[in-house]
Amino acid sequence: MKNKDLKLMSTDELWSLHEEICSTLSAKLGAEKQTLERRLARLKGRIERQKKARRPYPKVHPKYRNPDRPSETWSGRGKQPRWIGAQLKSGKKVDDLLISRTH
Repeated sequence: MKNKDLKLMSTDELWSLHEEICSTLSAKLGAEKQTLERRLARLKGRIERQKKARRPYPKVHPKYRNPDRPSETWSGRGKQPRWIGAQLKSGKKVDDLLISRTH
């Protein structure tokens, strides 16, 4: 289109041309971006949309032990196990369930 043709167009015609150009340009840019992202992923040797790895947390040693079943332990983090609730209802204190630390 020549510059003279644009000057002869009405405001409505120019606006519809503007919207058509914007939608076409948006679609082409999106397709080009997707192509480039795929190529970049192949170059880096990784899968697209890969989740970030969580940072490693140190192992937490158990702090409490069930006296009825010594294999059941709890570190004191997270949700309280049922056996802790049962021991507390039976009259014991949380301090009674502590694992003795001998150094």
